[in-house]
Amino acid sequence: MAYKPQAGPQMAAPNVIPMADIMLVLLIIFMVVTPMLQKTHQVDMASAKNARDMKDADKDDAIVVAVTRDGSLYMGNTKITKEEITGQIKDRIANKLDKTVYVKSDARAKYGDVVAIVDEIRSAGVDQLGLLTEKTQPLGSTAPKPPQSQANPGD
Repeated sequence: MAYKPQAGPQMAAPNVIPMADIMLVLLIIFMVVTPMLQKTHQVDMASAKNARDMKDADKDDAIVVAVTRDGSLYMGNTKITKEEITGQIKDRIANKLDKTVYVKSDARAKYGDVVAIVDEIRSAGVDQLGLLTEKTQPLGSTAPKPPQSQANPGD
């Protein structure tokens, strides 16, 4: 008689615990990396009712200057000084056809600081300057009101 090995019992359900572990690790990685994907320094922009969409400001090669509440300047995520901004912008727009620079400032930044930065950008030879704002949400668009039921007083 020949030896015939017996197969063990078959497991009907797949083991999903390792897959769940991997998914949790990936979720944590994405949660940590996502805030680092900001192309520019984060500021609380002023809101405007008639804001225009400036989709070119989201491009990878767009030049965005951010003015913070305390007057600090950032080109992309790099902090720069007011004296450096003209040279930096001249270098960046030298080889570009679209010489548009976008400025986004904090809503609480001093008006004089923003005007001085815009003046420095203009002196660098910028053709067009875009001021980035957030679009104001209309007050009535939060939630539709439910219809009022009309009851007859004689019922």
